[in-house]
Amino acid sequence: MALVAPSMLSADFLHLEKDVETVNSCADIFHLDIMDGVFVPNISYGFPVVDAIASAALKPMDAHLMIVHPEKYVGRFADAGVAMLSAHLEVMEDPASVMGLIRSYGMKAGIAFNPDIPVEKVFPYLESCDFVLVMSVFAGFGGQKFIESTYSRVQELRNEIRRRRLCVTIEVDGGISPSNSSALVEAGADILVAGSAVFKAADPAAAVRAMK
Repeated sequence: MALVAPSMLSADFLHLEKDVETVNSCADIFHLDIMDGVFVPNISYGFPVVDAIASAALKPMDAHLMIVHPEKYVGRFADAGVAMLSAHLEVMEDPASVMGLIRSYGMKAGIAFNPDIPVEKVFPYLESCDFVLVMSVFAGFGGQKFIESTYSRVQELRNEIRRRRLCVTIEVDGGISPSNSSALVEAGADILVAGSAVFKAADPAAAVRAMK
């Protein structure tokens, strides 16, 4: 069974506590999308919002850094109580070093990459990370349409992880809903990030159950 990580970018920020309680009650992980307006065109939210979520979160927090120079903020995310921290392959000069820094703070280290990056580009760093975040849309915007080639990309990554007998988790993010969740799990996904499919649903708990 996959874990479901609702993306707080799609939460109701006017009633954030309500949506935090929704995740606490029915999902597995808080997914935090951190955007800087440089690596991606949008700006999302920063530490005041992360700290507010942390103050009421009963489930682990997973921060996805869509920013340049992610190494500068690793300690601060650790201080906020984040359990999983991922940075993009596209912006890291030395991915293994950044992964080691994240791990040194006791967090799980992840490498994220966009749909136009070949899957094999992450292979040299699989021993360095705890999870890989496969983007099924382009980082930077919520509500995008799921890219169908993601299934084969996840399968290719899963096959390489198995071949090397590594303990690396696969997370998928973007356009995920009950309609494609089971196929993603069959392809090898362990964690499903879903924003609109959870928070825009009439019954968020039912949407999470359907994806699980």
